[in-house]
This record gives sequence, C-alpha cells and structure tokens, in this order.
Amino acid sequence: MKKFTIAAALAVLSAPVFADGHAATQGDAAAGEEQFKRQCVACHVVADASGEVLAGRNARTGPNLFGIAGRQLGAAEGYRYGDAIVELGETGAVWTEESFVDYVQDPTGWLRETLDDRRARGKMAYQVRQEDQAYDLYAYLATFAAE
Repeated sequence: MKKFTIAAALAVLSAPVFADGHAATQGDAAAGEEQFKRQCVACHVVADASGEVLAGRNARTGPNLFGIAGRQLGAAEGYRYGDAIVELGETGAVWTEESFVDYVQDPTGWLRETLDDRRARGKMAYQVRQEDQAYDLYAYLATFAAE
C-alpha cells in the first residue's frame, strides 16, 4: 500500500513542474553543468530524440538524461534498468526534483525506502555527496526538457 501512496504523491507533486514548460528548481543550473561534467559524463549523456548529444559524451553505462524532469522512472528508451526502479516507475512515479535529489545521494537506499523493500537495489553505484550539488544537477538537467 505504501508503494501506491508514494507513487500518487509523486505524481501530484510533479504536476506543477511543467506549468511554464520548464521545471522549477532550487538549484543553480550553471553549477549543475560543472557538476555534470565532473561527476556524470563517465556514465550518462544528454541526447535529444534525433540523437544529437547536448551534454556529455556518448556514454552508455547509464540512461540518457534528456527530458528527465517529469519523466517516468525507469522509462528511458534504450536502457536496461534494474527491477526496483522499473517497479517504482510502473506505479506512475516520475522524476521530480525531490525524488532526483534523494535518489542520486543514495540510489539503493532511496529505492529500498520508497518501495519499502529491503531487497531493492539500484544499478547506479555513484552517490552525489552534497545535497546542494544534487539540486544543481537537477536544475541543469531540467533545462533539457523533452517538448
């Protein structure tokens, strides 16, 4: 039951994210770009629907982060996600600033808590150490909105 309550809350909280076509964020997108270049490019890319790389290199370890703000968890095409994040996404959960920030700071811990399943595991091993950096990363990634 907790899974569905959380999913419903995430869906409701994500509604105002796109009120003006762009995600409202607490972070600094310019600082997030620097963080992305240092922390994320080894595994992630931001490439639009045509395949044009907008940020990062053509990394394939992690999913494409284009349009992540408001996107269903575990749903980027061309990436094989872990079972836990797919399960959560199937409840209708979407990436909000709050969920992104919590996830990147402790992927497996966040999935375990959110799903109330101590066996849940995330595939992402890297953890963003500082909360403000996680907010900045989200602010930067939110500038790449799928329209």
